[in-house]
Amino acid sequence: MSNTSHKNQHSKIAICGAGPVGQALALMLHQQGMAAADIVLFDAKSSEQANQDARSIALSYGSDQLLSKLHARPQRTTAITEIHVSRRRHFGRSFLTATDYQLPALGYVVRYGDIVSPLEQALSVAGITTHRPVQVVNIEDGDQFASVHLQDGSVHTAEFVIQAEGGTFADQEQRQRHHDYQQTALIAHVIADRPIAHRAFERFTDQGPIALLPQDDGYSLVWCMRPETVTTILALDDAAFLQALQQAFGERLGQFTSVSKRVSYPLGLNAQAQAGLRSVRIGNAAQTLHPVAGQGLNLGLRDAHCLAQCLSRDFSSQALQTFLQQRKADRQTTIKLTDTMAKMFASSADGSLMQGLFGLGLSAVDLLPVAKKALAEQMMFGWR
Repeated sequence: MSNTSHKNQHSKIAICGAGPVGQALALMLHQQGMAAADIVLFDAKSSEQANQDARSIALSYGSDQLLSKLHARPQRTTAITEIHVSRRRHFGRSFLTATDYQLPALGYVVRYGDIVSPLEQALSVAGITTHRPVQVVNIEDGDQFASVHLQDGSVHTAEFVIQAEGGTFADQEQRQRHHDYQQTALIAHVIADRPIAHRAFERFTDQGPIALLPQDDGYSLVWCMRPETVTTILALDDAAFLQALQQAFGERLGQFTSVSKRVSYPLGLNAQAQAGLRSVRIGNAAQTLHPVAGQGLNLGLRDAHCLAQCLSRDFSSQALQTFLQQRKADRQTTIKLTDTMAKMFASSADGSLMQGLFGLGLSAVDLLPVAKKALAEQMMFGWR
């Protein structure tokens, strides 16, 4: 249930951020036995804004299973059954397929609004209140409870406050692990005349990766490049843009024939695993990643799952430290994976030894079943 009335009150759990990670956490806590009345969410966006968000998200198979257990699986999805990873104009590639792991899909492509809509409906059925649009201006930690200060001057106290709203890299305060990749992501929807059903592509270029994720009648495009390049590319008309994309990606999908409106945003790593006595950050609020390999939301949902389990077993401040310890391996592995790939292309010239070694590494992964399985499981399920 959505609510905009938020007089000073108290709850057991206050979740700041009603995106997919915050919503999933609330439902997971409820499934673990917490009463709906003891959980409250705050979000700066209206319900309409969230549901109409058309950004495309790569949802891993493991994340899809978590949402299914919450009875909040997105209805409109496009399955990814194959992932082709390659290096433009260089030897080396890796090919992952769902049949190798006896799974129906490696993951799914879904619009952000189509993820939050069933979660919002499940929250309403459960009777969990979401206050929106409400701006959180400060969170204060304390010995017995934490306080959420809202823009209208009211204060909500809770035994635990979870910050699940991270925003984008450009808008965040600098955290312990911080790196500006000097890359910008250009986002659009494109159509090609020789699509390959359910196959996603991660194509590495000298400026960064190009991801093409199968969706509806075409592909969701995430094209990472240097800031000075994106300014030029954004200024192109549709025909010139498609020609530039064709030159960068190649002809594995034939000719690109149309493109939607384009938007862009800067990329960086901003991460810090941190918890106070009564507050903790999860998802993008704890780690904002480069989009290579599409792990941001999936890592956040694994955060939510672990935190709900920790609090259900031990509703004390010690639970937050247990949570940090249990999430350490998965977080570090995922951050290292995305950071290494991003830096490799952001800081080394095309044709460099580092990029050449990366191409050899792709081939090695394909030839070593153990390494290939480890990579696939990390992308689908995280380190468990």
